[in-house]
Amino acid sequence: MSGGAGEAPWTVILKSTGRAIGWGGLHDDPFDPGWGVELGYYFHPGAWGHGYGSEFVSAALAEADHTLKLAKVGAFARPENRVSRRLLEKAGFELIRFVPEIERFFFERQRPTALTSPAPPIAS
Repeated sequence: MSGGAGEAPWTVILKSTGRAIGWGGLHDDPFDPGWGVELGYYFHPGAWGHGYGSEFVSAALAEADHTLKLAKVGAFARPENRVSRRLLEKAGFELIRFVPEIERFFFERQRPTALTSPAPPIAS
């Protein structure tokens, strides 16, 4: 994914104030290749606890599934960031392993089967 649709960074702007509260998106890190397309995000601490992370992750995964048609998406989370880890799990990511070199957990989410399977035949 280089320069294509859906690539990071996206800026998260609070509608009520027009203020930027975070950023993130889908990216394939050219400096650390081999992980595939990753979901990444950051929110200002003042924006935590308002559901913006869930909304962002949902929008990014819709882009991954429907526009980019990615088979899978990865994500990393620090061990101490339980909220982010829980957000990823609620979005369908599974913990794959701890990566000691970067001190992060690696998560992965497969594209939902309903989106990859052919449509069932329509009965006449």
